[in-house]
Amino acid sequence: MTTHMFSSREFTRDVAAAKQAAAEGPVFITDRGAPAHVLLTIDEYRRLTGGERSLAEALAMPGSEDIDFEPPKIKIGLKVPDFLDDKASGA
Repeated sequence: MTTHMFSSREFTRDVAAAKQAAAEGPVFITDRGAPAHVLLTIDEYRRLTGGERSLAEALAMPGSEDIDFEPPKIKIGLKVPDFLDDKASGA
């Protein structure tokens, strides 16, 4: 696996080259000489993260508090069995 390094300016000037380099391995994007970001292919990202996230994992991510999530309320009707109905009436 080959790694590449692009300054922020180089990355901005030639995003296509950075994307091509990411096919060979991670691309480190530097800001003032220090690594600030990493560009990966989606396949490599999924491999590193273990694939798809569950809903609970996605909601636990930083920034997820901004996601509006209100599942619809459901009514669950419970039927009382006939034999319990008789005991309650004293029969």
